[in-house]
Amino acid sequence: MMSFEVLIDLLAVQDIQDAVNYYEEKSTGLGKKFENELNEQIIFLAKNPFLRTRYENVRCLVLNVFPFMIHFTIDENLKTITIRAVFHTSINPQKWNKRN
Repeated sequence: MMSFEVLIDLLAVQDIQDAVNYYEEKSTGLGKKFENELNEQIIFLAKNPFLRTRYENVRCLVLNVFPFMIHFTIDENLKTITIRAVFHTSINPQKWNKRN
């Protein structure tokens, strides 16, 4: 099976950096562990993009260890996945509406 190319929206890059900084402040090395798990999930996503749609055309993948969810869209024609947000699972999904 062909992998999709994964693109990361600038707002999602900021989400990721904020999370890395938060965890690194809590405990040295924890930010790196978050980043490593996120990268593993992105690799998984590239090979398995057709996860359940959460709302409209947005799909989500929950991280295994950290309480975060990757919000993404798929372009089947271009074979791309665009990560739109990386939100803590406690954040109201309505925040997504502000990103559309």
